[in-house]
Amino acid sequence: METSSSMKIPWSFLFLLFLGVFAARVEVSYGQKAAKLGAGAGASGGGDDGGNGDKPSPPPEQEDCDGIFLTYTFISREKEYPRKKNVSAQAWAFTSEASILNAGTETLKAWKMYVGFQNREILVSADGAVLVDGSDFPASVGKNGTYLSGDQQTDLKNSVDTAGDIEQIQAKIAFKGTQFGLPAKAVPMPKTIRLVNDGYKCPAPRIRGKTNMFVCCVPDPKFKVKKDDKDSKFLPRQNGDLSITYDVLDSYSNNYMAQVTIDNLHPLGRLDHWNLTWEWQKNEFIQTMRGAYTHKKDMSECLYGPAGKAYKDMDFSKVMNCEKKPTITDLPPTMKDDEKVGKLPKCCRNGTILPTIMNETQSQAQFQLQVFKLPPDDNRTALTPPQKWSIYGPVNPNYVCGPPIRVAPTLFPDPSGLQSTTAAVASWQVVCNITKPKVPRCCVSFSSYFSESIVPCNTCACGCKEDENPNCDPRAKAMLLPAEALLVPFANRTQKAKAWAKIKHFDIPKKLPCGDNCGVSLNWHIDSDYQSGWTARLTLFNWGKEPFQDWFTAVEMNKAFLDYENVYSFNGTRMAKPKNTILFQGLKGLNYLIEMRNATNPKDPRVPGKQQSVISFKKHHYHGINIKAGEGFPSIVLFNGEECSLPKRFPNGSDHQASSNVLLILFVAIASFVFMTDRFH
Repeated sequence: METSSSMKIPWSFLFLLFLGVFAARVEVSYGQKAAKLGAGAGASGGGDDGGNGDKPSPPPEQEDCDGIFLTYTFISREKEYPRKKNVSAQAWAFTSEASILNAGTETLKAWKMYVGFQNREILVSADGAVLVDGSDFPASVGKNGTYLSGDQQTDLKNSVDTAGDIEQIQAKIAFKGTQFGLPAKAVPMPKTIRLVNDGYKCPAPRIRGKTNMFVCCVPDPKFKVKKDDKDSKFLPRQNGDLSITYDVLDSYSNNYMAQVTIDNLHPLGRLDHWNLTWEWQKNEFIQTMRGAYTHKKDMSECLYGPAGKAYKDMDFSKVMNCEKKPTITDLPPTMKDDEKVGKLPKCCRNGTILPTIMNETQSQAQFQLQVFKLPPDDNRTALTPPQKWSIYGPVNPNYVCGPPIRVAPTLFPDPSGLQSTTAAVASWQVVCNITKPKVPRCCVSFSSYFSESIVPCNTCACGCKEDENPNCDPRAKAMLLPAEALLVPFANRTQKAKAWAKIKHFDIPKKLPCGDNCGVSLNWHIDSDYQSGWTARLTLFNWGKEPFQDWFTAVEMNKAFLDYENVYSFNGTRMAKPKNTILFQGLKGLNYLIEMRNATNPKDPRVPGKQQSVISFKKHHYHGINIKAGEGFPSIVLFNGEECSLPKRFPNGSDHQASSNVLLILFVAIASFVFMTDRFH
């Protein structure tokens, strides 16, 4: 038998060998992954590393934080159009992310975070959060930074109560926006970040690398929490100038009945013809209302939107409002007893909310609404309050409202009169505070018996637009006026002001100053000054088209407050708060400040609505009060709760005494000449 020195291997054997090796590699690969997953699961059950697997480990500072851990991470940016050679003018689109982690042992209720943006940022969106002041996007935040609070996730639970569920103990905010003023390689980081909630202290944040900022805010041991508040799962009700409560009275699977109550808590706050707006979060719409109405009734947004798909058989012609951001207004008094829309105890006052010192029963407003929800929130407990609340009146203080915070359910007295209460299903509180407006809507002029010239309202006191006033100077000082000029509109004062300047030898600028553009002005006139007291005269002018019912004005008199004696044509009240403030309001039957009207003679200027009273002061507490130096003029003036623009100077009487001063100089000169000639003789 012949044998071969070399063995031949069939191709089929090689193919089977290849399949075997491949199967072994696959098994090893899957085994390694399974081992990793098994190790991760084991760590989660009892290990120290938390079972993060392939996830990057958190920074050591987070691991050591026994409080609230905040981070801000810059992600990227790119140039926007138009391209600019000037670095400070070039716009950049940026993205970044912030996180708030509850690493403590107590639940963080209604978290609030401050981000100190400093590079002229304009936020276009902030997913996961809302701006605390209720502003819409885009929002300019690059000057003073911004405050943010949770959108849907307002509370952060602790690890102990959630078994470390990161979704319940951490909130994230994804920022998109525009910033200016940095070169291409710079990183636009904020100045600082911090937690704003009461009871926490935040040190200065640290920066790792160039793109990550973090800080651990710890509980303040000096902060004392009331026992009732500590035991409650809700935040205590907050103080503010205006409190709005959103109570859910009844809840059904696809709709609920809510009641909105507005409480005026500021001693001088006020609203006239109030307009309330908010933004629905989950495509809700208003089916019916009682005690108020919406400005717009249009079913198209429901019919062609998500509501139309969810409620295919609903008659949307009867729906009150389908807007995402409705505007709501109080009903007039004539509808107070209407069976369908009235019959609420605090409604239908034409939008007037007064301070409690004027009328406690009219310091509240109230209305009810039926709200329909959409899937997947079609169950009784899925209740989401609207966000971005705002309330305003035409000539009222400027209110800035915070986000709604969950509070303990409101208790209502039993309507039958029994000694029992009924709790709301759920309650939220919105707190609004008065802020000083950039542009006032009222102004003050000063005058006195010792000066023939009146110091008028400041130029552009209530705003000016240069393109609308090409023939006047918005930066020029207002010209002094004769007394009669106060009684005519600004458009009719030009000739009087120029003639008065010629008589008094005042400078007349080539381009005359613009007007004050205020709908309401007040004049404070020093009437007399004698040994035991002095008097002033306050006059109100309405230059607008609408009257003011139940008007009031308040003046801060620093040195004269304690010596206030009486007011003769108004009602006057010394106030405990604000400090050194006197409140004036119209007498019964004289509480209307009428609008500007046509004069009897059609050729004459229009006539403003006007009210006036003399006010007397003693000199018991401040004997040496210097009236001529300005101590008899108010330091703050408010009309219907809004602060008015004050003149930047006081009447000085120089024009009134000019002729007497000349005579005095001449007399001294002549007397000196006679005395000298007598000596030489």
